[in-house]
Amino acid sequence: MKLKIVLGSAALLGLAACIDGGSGAPPSIEEQACLAAVSRTTNNGDVTVLSSEFSQAGTSVTVGVGPNRAPWKCIAYSDGTTGEIMSLTDEGAL
Repeated sequence: MKLKIVLGSAALLGLAACIDGGSGAPPSIEEQACLAAVSRTTNNGDVTVLSSEFSQAGTSVTVGVGPNRAPWKCIAYSDGTTGEIMSLTDEGAL
């Protein structure tokens, strides 16, 4: 399932205040889309990019959520949509 991300500049500025990138570079458009999508999915504005890997098929972004930076996966596409938003935390599944 793909989710279309439409954010105004005020929303991006608000989200950027929650970003702790570490590299000093602002997040790419794809990273911003995943940050917003994961933030909405988790209902938690404390998100940061842990890593990202560009591909023509879609940029894979790992997002840390909350103070413990629980890892979440997201794919951002060139058309502004996101997909495959899921927790990477092992929740005790056998």
